[in-house]
Amino acid sequence: MFEIERDLLDKGYKYIVGVDEAGRGALCGDVVAAAVCIDIEDYIEGVKDSKKISEKKRELFYDEIAEKAFGYGIGRSDSKRVDEINIKNATKEAMFDAIENCKKNLIEKGISPDIVLVDAEEIKNDTETVSVIKGDQLCYTISCASIMAKVFRDRLCIKWHEEYPAYNIGKHKGYGTKEHRGAIYELGPSPIHRKTFIKNVANWKI
Repeated sequence: MFEIERDLLDKGYKYIVGVDEAGRGALCGDVVAAAVCIDIEDYIEGVKDSKKISEKKRELFYDEIAEKAFGYGIGRSDSKRVDEINIKNATKEAMFDAIENCKKNLIEKGISPDIVLVDAEEIKNDTETVSVIKGDQLCYTISCASIMAKVFRDRLCIKWHEEYPAYNIGKHKGYGTKEHRGAIYELGPSPIHRKTFIKNVANWKI
């Protein structure tokens, strides 16, 4: 998991930022991105791709990453933005905002990031940036970002559940489970559902 970052450190890079997203495939709510700059030498044992970690462990890791990171930032694109510019562009927009927010956090501490590693997307910004395929599996910094984005979004899902309890978003986190699809089919979409994702709801077989 450290090979890419260790190679960068050997080349003189010091402050490495990892970027990943959560919620790209959900039927409702924001797509959330996180950018994290953290020291790989101060490794948090057990950190890996957020999809391979239990919810309880993710919550614990989130707090530890936030505490140990040189800096981090969150970016969000809501469901309306997803419908306006499509999910790929909305994801890239959230990632860009996460990077910029991370940079602001770092600058406040007198740190300037040297390079940004992004999970499988090309994001243009004024810092050298590299797209890493399967980055959440290959890079510690991207794994940390994966966890931060996932937990941040899961916490949003709890709030959305309180606002729209009939859809049970707190359970399925907005993804297209049979229960969720059935609720949309019966009740219609809520204000936070992505219209472009559910435009054929009338033809769904529930």
